[in-house]
Amino acid sequence: MAEQQCGGDDEVLEVECALDMPAAVQRQDSLYRDASRAGGGSHHGQERWGKTLRLAFQCVGVLYGDIGTSPLYVYSSTFTAGVRHTDDLLGVLSLIIYSFILFTMVKYVYIALRANDDGDGGTFALYSLISRHAKVSLVPNQQAEDELHILEQMEQDDPKSFSRRRGLATLQLGSPAAQRAQRVKELLETSRPVRISLFLLTILATAMVISDACLTPAISVLSAVGGLKEKAPHLTTDQIVWITVAILVALFAVQRFGTDKVGYFFAPVVILWLLLIGGVGVYNLVKHDIGVLRAFNPKYIADYFRRNKKDAWVSLGGILLCFTGTEALFADLGYFSIRSIQLSFGFGLVPSVLLAYAGQAAFLRKYPEEVANTFYRSTPTALFWPTFVLAIAASIIGSQAMISCAFATISHSQALGCFPRVKILHTSKQYQGQLYIPEVNFLLGFAACVVTVAFKTTVVIGEAHGICVVLVMLITTLLLTVVMLLVWKVNAWWVALFFTVFMASESVYLSSVLYKFLHGGYIPVAMSAVLVAVMVVWHYVHVKRYKYELERTVTPDKVRELLDGRELRKVPGVGLFYTDLVQGIPPVFPHLIEKIPSIHAVLLFVSVKHLPVPHVDMSERFLFRQVEPKEHKLYRCVARYGYRDPLEEAKDFVANLVERLQYYIRDVNLYGVDVDAKAGKVSYPSSRCDSMARSSTRAATMMQMYSASYKESLALGRARSSSATGRMMQLGMNPSASYTERQDGRGRSIYAEEMMTPAESFSELAYYPSGRYAASSQQLFQAAKMSLEEMAKIEEEQRYIEREMEKGVVYIMGENEVVVRPHSSLLKKVIVNYVYAFLRKNCRQGHKVLSIPRSHLLKVGMSYEI
Repeated sequence: MAEQQCGGDDEVLEVECALDMPAAVQRQDSLYRDASRAGGGSHHGQERWGKTLRLAFQCVGVLYGDIGTSPLYVYSSTFTAGVRHTDDLLGVLSLIIYSFILFTMVKYVYIALRANDDGDGGTFALYSLISRHAKVSLVPNQQAEDELHILEQMEQDDPKSFSRRRGLATLQLGSPAAQRAQRVKELLETSRPVRISLFLLTILATAMVISDACLTPAISVLSAVGGLKEKAPHLTTDQIVWITVAILVALFAVQRFGTDKVGYFFAPVVILWLLLIGGVGVYNLVKHDIGVLRAFNPKYIADYFRRNKKDAWVSLGGILLCFTGTEALFADLGYFSIRSIQLSFGFGLVPSVLLAYAGQAAFLRKYPEEVANTFYRSTPTALFWPTFVLAIAASIIGSQAMISCAFATISHSQALGCFPRVKILHTSKQYQGQLYIPEVNFLLGFAACVVTVAFKTTVVIGEAHGICVVLVMLITTLLLTVVMLLVWKVNAWWVALFFTVFMASESVYLSSVLYKFLHGGYIPVAMSAVLVAVMVVWHYVHVKRYKYELERTVTPDKVRELLDGRELRKVPGVGLFYTDLVQGIPPVFPHLIEKIPSIHAVLLFVSVKHLPVPHVDMSERFLFRQVEPKEHKLYRCVARYGYRDPLEEAKDFVANLVERLQYYIRDVNLYGVDVDAKAGKVSYPSSRCDSMARSSTRAATMMQMYSASYKESLALGRARSSSATGRMMQLGMNPSASYTERQDGRGRSIYAEEMMTPAESFSELAYYPSGRYAASSQQLFQAAKMSLEEMAKIEEEQRYIEREMEKGVVYIMGENEVVVRPHSSLLKKVIVNYVYAFLRKNCRQGHKVLSIPRSHLLKVGMSYEI
């Protein structure tokens, strides 16, 4: 079988050569590539070393400030009551070494970074990665075309031939890992409580990360400025606090320049800081006690717990400060790359930080009474002032990692409909993941200043800091476990080992920090509760509003009745009617016609849809379907974006949309449609090879011209395009007028109402206007007996779109007021009528997010009772 299939591939090459087809004609669909690729296959892994080194340099400035400044306070936070036994230093150092290696290096740098979503990290990236392999989204806006090209991508992404994979498909489906992944997928898709729990865990981690972005600047800057009292004892606490606030204001003010510039500015400072603490660590090891390196033996951990029991358990709350900031390594991956982080981490951060901890332990073995101020007392006198200046600078920089992390996390959550609309600016043309969110930046800076002024000391803020860190790590462990089972299909024993080790160890740390809950741990919990409430309310109403519109979509008969009304007038120009609905005509449309009985010469219902993938190529962005009756020039359009794709300005968006609309008009008229008279529905070909492969008049004539057999015709279809239907035909499946899936043993037809046609199917004339290939295309058109009248009709329809475009574009947006039904519960009334209404009124409006000019904006009001 494999030989026959490979032979079929050879025949495809022969057909391509006979037709003089360039290899570039192969269609690349990034949406389906992203949707079928597991983590770790990101574009970052193939970057050049020059770019890797530049990003590695920036990594140091943006990511490692928080982790790199932990030696300032870890020992003092751990031994709050002093050092009882000098061997306790070996136990604590051993805990620091293995906690740092286990959580920071093993879990995040070498495991979690592989679970990235095409270069994006963080808990929301894990959630979107899971969403691409199982339908866990609570919004019912999934479309058939979002999954249609999985077969195509199996061939494109696997280094082995697709033919061989087909031969092994049956065996792979029977493997225990595949069966286990299928059971996990079924559980996620069929159990609503599981999907809701997964969503709540994700937004809880998101809220904790945002809360940590408030606490990290406060504790970092306040602890650094507090060192001024060593040389200026006359400074009061209030003066220290207001100096801290001034620095915080300046820190958040420079965020507008972007992570690219901030990283280049901060990186030299952090590099000097790491070199300094590493050198001081070596100095202390050589001078005081190099024997502390025995702490690499984990038996000292057991000895430490045996001697101190409960006190050792409580001290874990101080030890965990050595790996605070590790979540930023993962969440800020969109700013950098896997290789750049691993490079700078392994050769810069790890040796410097571990040498610093070992050197301080060596110093404390000889001077245990200096534990309250270990860092500065262990520093040589000649280096005190350089160390002090760099400590202040590095502590300020330490907050940058969490600020960047908050921007990336909020951007992901907003794209997936889980956060109120805010303005997102892309600050670097070269590195797409670098963001700045003005509203969020202001709120983070304001919250950091309030926390600083309210508590005035690092003690309470430090105890709150640990809860954020551990809770996010626990949730990351749970999501990584799902990824291992569902996406990676890892052996069950390895999954069990990963889950047991990290869940058990992180739970121990969590229990330690919760012991001090009343001493400051309630701060991040309270802040996160507010953020979770905001995100839950926003997403809940978003889902309810979408379902309301979905249940009340306008039927084709109703649309025809509205358009054929005598009082309906045509208005020159193009109208873009924005709607969240992707499955039909929204109920606000007849409301508009009833109030204003007029319609634009060309009207498009535009739905901006964010997919759980980082990027969607421009060639695959727009999907179209024409609404009957055709003479009214009504179209439905879905504009698909990844959660890292920036929204264009309105002018550029319209230009791209109209260009792709003309491709759609050309392709539909050239390659035809099939009408199911019984069902009364139309199924459009998803690409050119669909119509070529069907037994239509044009396709039959074309096949006869080249005297191709049925098998050669399939090969021709594959050479012309890489659509899903062509792949199905190569698998021996019979493509009908409508694409049919097998699900639960039953066939399910997907008509044009569900599966919309990609805008740019494929046009050889558009890309190759001259040469031998153009001649072949001309022969194909002649073979299809395309009459001059038909071609003139297509050109006239395209020119009609252009003429109306020149007359002006009007943007129509539904201002839908969402209220609850009269007899709803009091809680639901408060959530929808007051909380959601307040959020929507005070967040960025839809036309501002889409950059729509007010002079061309028309708003249509309507109330939805949910």
